[in-house]
Amino acid sequence: MDESGPIADQLAAFGVRLGELRAARCWTLEELAERTGLSKPFLSRLEAGDRQASIAVVLTLARTYGVSLAEMFQGADEPDSCVIIRASQGAPVRGDGLSYRTLSSKRRFANLEPMHLTVSYQRKGDEMYHHEGEEWVYVLSGRLRLALGGKTHELAAGDAAHFDSRQPHRLSALDGKDAEVILVACRLSEPATTIPRRPRPKRAISVR
Repeated sequence: MDESGPIADQLAAFGVRLGELRAARCWTLEELAERTGLSKPFLSRLEAGDRQASIAVVLTLARTYGVSLAEMFQGADEPDSCVIIRASQGAPVRGDGLSYRTLSSKRRFANLEPMHLTVSYQRKGDEMYHHEGEEWVYVLSGRLRLALGGKTHELAAGDAAHFDSRQPHRLSALDGKDAEVILVACRLSEPATTIPRRPRPKRAISVR
């Protein structure tokens, strides 16, 4: 496809909007394909700005996302200054004894990654995780153990912790009850301290 100028800009902006709508609901391309009956490669090219969407496709996507046609194109000329995540949007992602739901859009704001996280008291294992940036956690309910850099910290409801996430860390629930927390991960442009990096294999869930 050889598009240039205003048309290419419009396609790219619409693709970004589609990505925002999908990310806000925590859907994969496979899930969106199942919901819409459209192919995954086609949806991927739409989000990349490589394909034009017909009116029928736009209507299908609008119905699937539960938004108006106007909302489908909201922010196509300039990005939204505010991302609203409704309580009903997005099913929680589960794995490794954790259940989390993103509370923003990585497509629109990439530096902060807020999420609602439930740490199961039945979480198994003791593997530590580390990644670039910082994390801030606030305990909503239950009690939480934060293992960090060779030390452990116990947090109760109302307590918060802010730490360098390049240090090996792990979250565990205490007292035989799940712990609910708000977690905000943040990328660092300039590391505050120097900590040797120890490469580890990438995992599906890098938090916590």
